[in-house]
Amino acid sequence: MKQEVTSVPLSGPYLGEREEELVLEVLRSGRLSLGPTIDRFEELVAERVDAPYAAAVSSGTTGLHLLCIAAGISPGDEVITSPYSFAASANCFLYEGGTPVFADIDARTLNLDPAAVEAAVTERTKAIVAVDIYGYPCELDELRAIADRHGLALIDDSCEAFGAEYRGAPIGSHGTSSVFAFYPNKQLTTGEGGMVVTHSEEEWHLIRSLRNQGRPEPGGWLEHVRLGFNYRLSDIAAALGIGQIERLDEILARRSEAASRYTELLGPVDGLGLPAADDADHRRSWFVYVVLFPDSEARERVVAAFEREGIGYNRYLPSLHLQPYLQERFGFEEGLCPVAEDASSRSLALPFFTGIEAAAQERVAEVLTSAL
Repeated sequence: MKQEVTSVPLSGPYLGEREEELVLEVLRSGRLSLGPTIDRFEELVAERVDAPYAAAVSSGTTGLHLLCIAAGISPGDEVITSPYSFAASANCFLYEGGTPVFADIDARTLNLDPAAVEAAVTERTKAIVAVDIYGYPCELDELRAIADRHGLALIDDSCEAFGAEYRGAPIGSHGTSSVFAFYPNKQLTTGEGGMVVTHSEEEWHLIRSLRNQGRPEPGGWLEHVRLGFNYRLSDIAAALGIGQIERLDEILARRSEAASRYTELLGPVDGLGLPAADDADHRRSWFVYVVLFPDSEARERVVAAFEREGIGYNRYLPSLHLQPYLQERFGFEEGLCPVAEDASSRSLALPFFTGIEAAAQERVAEVLTSAL
């Protein structure tokens, strides 16, 4: 008998008995913060992504902010980033007084177009914040060449890409400092949290100090050698992360299977753009499943149908430069990044998470197809 499905949520965490067991161990230990569980979680992440150093932080956003501080971004510095991303990709350097410069994206991958980045460099440019959008690796080598040519810092916003690979090696292993995020809709979750990975021991020590109120390593609890932040991750959250990373292969496999199922179900739908496929250089880690409709009108027909049928969705992603707070502050207008703006008008995230059932995906595809 075919399973009947009514409502379908947009996302949900994938937790089990192992995570409960590890959290309970931390609760019973009495070490809820700055304990050994954080160290172990950092070691496991560093090992997984083949990076020498990892520092746990309270979110992906805070990790990006700390890398911007490490890069020396200050008021008046221009930072090039993607207009098709979550707000943190720009906020991270706005906190330090940086000025956003948005370079347009590639229509297929939805990642930064290296040619657009090159064209955006000026004498005031300080850094590039690249984005691995939806878990699909950016053109890291080309962007790094641009950064090296102009003497710029390069930060990889990999918040959506834990487990992805670029040119046969994990994101995080290529020498560029990267940040992963562990919000509940991510591949791996700690509730809230993130991880900075770096290949510089000096930067690693700086990040660890900055996240911990500027305390030195080693140093006393009331000794502060620099302006820092309370950007620490708790041991409780780290315990969740350990449980998740222990079964990361299962999680990634389940998400990949769910993505393949959507691709099979939706492939025959005329005019529907599906996520870019993997190739020799890019292996996606599935964060969300985002489709592109022929136009905004078609998308809104599907949105209306999803609302009627209790199916979760989100209009991933609005163009950053057209967010009200950035328009008001910097005067950005429509037409600045036409490829990103076009994608923003037509893209929609479908229900997608590790434990999604085939019947739920079939229901989503049925409602979507009917609405079109």
